[in-house]
Amino acid sequence: MTTYKYTARNVIGKKVSGKMQANDEIDLQARLKNDNLYLETVSEVTKRASQKRIRADRISDFARSIGQLVGAGVSLVRALRIICDDETLRQKERTLYADVLKQVRTGVSLSEAMAMEGSAFPPMMINMFRSAEASGTLEATAKQMAEYYSKEYKLNKKIKSSMTYPKILGVLMVIVLIIIMGYVIPQFEDLFAQMESLPATTEILLGISDFVADKWYLLILFGVIAFIVFKLLFSIPAVHHLKDKIKLKLPKIGKLMRIIYTARFARTLASLYNAGLPIIQCLTIARDTIDNRYIEAQFESVIKDVQAGQNLSEALAKVDGFTKKLVSSVVVGEETGTLDEMLNSAADQLEYDSEMAIQGLVSMLEPAIIVVLAVLVGFIIISIIQPIYGSYDAIANATK
Repeated sequence: MTTYKYTARNVIGKKVSGKMQANDEIDLQARLKNDNLYLETVSEVTKRASQKRIRADRISDFARSIGQLVGAGVSLVRALRIICDDETLRQKERTLYADVLKQVRTGVSLSEAMAMEGSAFPPMMINMFRSAEASGTLEATAKQMAEYYSKEYKLNKKIKSSMTYPKILGVLMVIVLIIIMGYVIPQFEDLFAQMESLPATTEILLGISDFVADKWYLLILFGVIAFIVFKLLFSIPAVHHLKDKIKLKLPKIGKLMRIIYTARFARTLASLYNAGLPIIQCLTIARDTIDNRYIEAQFESVIKDVQAGQNLSEALAKVDGFTKKLVSSVVVGEETGTLDEMLNSAADQLEYDSEMAIQGLVSMLEPAIIVVLAVLVGFIIISIIQPIYGSYDAIANATK
């Protein structure tokens, strides 16, 4: 349905304005006529695509509050009013929720009011709420969404926090190398200038040092240009598709990414299926939450196969990017009639597996970075000491 903004007049000629959902303008006119209102002007409400997506933990808080308040018998309008008055809200969130409240007060449903805010709310949550409004299960669905986005936030936070130490080590490695190349090595140039010949490694080291010390601005410029070029390249769908495919093929990292993508898909599909949405709609929404274009592109054939009557497990088995554990769980769920339970169980297990895989990856990255730093520093030390010892040997031989 489309949301329309209208002005109309009632039977006594009083002007009335508001917003209403309808299939088209003719349907809107019929709906208003049933309320003894006569349409004058109408315009389609456009979505606010510029809104930035709310963080998963904030979405979880919003959904939890809706579930608790509605479950306690509070009207939706009053529940939204209470949420807007929360002192812990950021100003952008308060404004966003106030906009939603304003739309709901005019008779727009909560799901449609959320959809009108562009990308602020995730499509999955909007579709879940839309289904809940139709079935009268908003309280349970809101609590389910709160749990879902809470788990998503915790998993993403664990991934980011696990990579913090390796990132710090990497930055420190770059800083140490810049200091050595830009400040320490130039201190030896006068000494090396007095030598007749230098080893090839020392010549290379001095060349790099001179470039860093004298042309450091070119390094910054190159870094900025490289960043912009990669951004532009990855904005091309075909390149982004290839990048996502390569991520799945990388040693160690590829296995971890497969587990994370599978866990994310399984959790989303389980939540949607539990809400009673048709399996095709579940697959369509769950596909868009995977965050890997290579895997998402394969779902066109998956959806067609399921529409043609093929089992979900057989269709998912063809997807390159998911772990076999998901397919095995779906097979058991289909055979026993407990697909929702098996999907939830698979999601829980895969999330645990992803946590273990992340810890293993980090434990491998940390010593790898230290080894790389040790090798680079060792190369620098050898390149400096080698000509110095060579000159001492030459002096010793000359005095004999």
